[in-house]
Amino acid sequence: MNVAAILSCALLLAIWGLPWSDWLGHFPAHMIRHMGLVAVVAPLIVLGFPRLADPLALSPLAGAVLEFLVVWGFHLPVLHEAAMASPVAFLIEQALFLIVGVVVWAGCVRTGGLAGAGGLLLTSMHMTLLGALLTLSPRVIYALDHAGALQEQQLGGMLMLAIGTPIYLIAGLWLVARSLEDTKDEMA
Repeated sequence: MNVAAILSCALLLAIWGLPWSDWLGHFPAHMIRHMGLVAVVAPLIVLGFPRLADPLALSPLAGAVLEFLVVWGFHLPVLHEAAMASPVAFLIEQALFLIVGVVVWAGCVRTGGLAGAGGLLLTSMHMTLLGALLTLSPRVIYALDHAGALQEQQLGGMLMLAIGTPIYLIAGLWLVARSLEDTKDEMA
């Protein structure tokens, strides 16, 4: 078993096993789990378990659109609140976050080049937009009816920005640089 495989398993245990809600509050804990799954564990699964990930590889654009639909869908108040109210809905949400994360990363890594970079940069943009909306909203979007709910939502948005934006951006730019280097080598 390689390092990426071991890290992905260890991080899954930490994401789902540690009491994030007790430490950070409901919404920041949600965002730690969400971003941990799609931006950290998913690429490690792609690298650590390629035979598992390869069949899930779609085109980078298709993967990015699918992840957009799942991520934004589960951040609509009605679906987010359903996932918090029902263990079954929560399990579905978490499984879908992990699956679409693997789909995006598998497609982008396997395709590589500018197409792979485009998928990661598109994902970075929509994650950044959602994180900014959550952070900058002047009111609570979700049914968090306790003192400090707006601050929890804003912290969750900042976590999304701090984790997702740089990971997708750096990986996308790395694929751009690799593609440009390959083009330079072909021209030489």
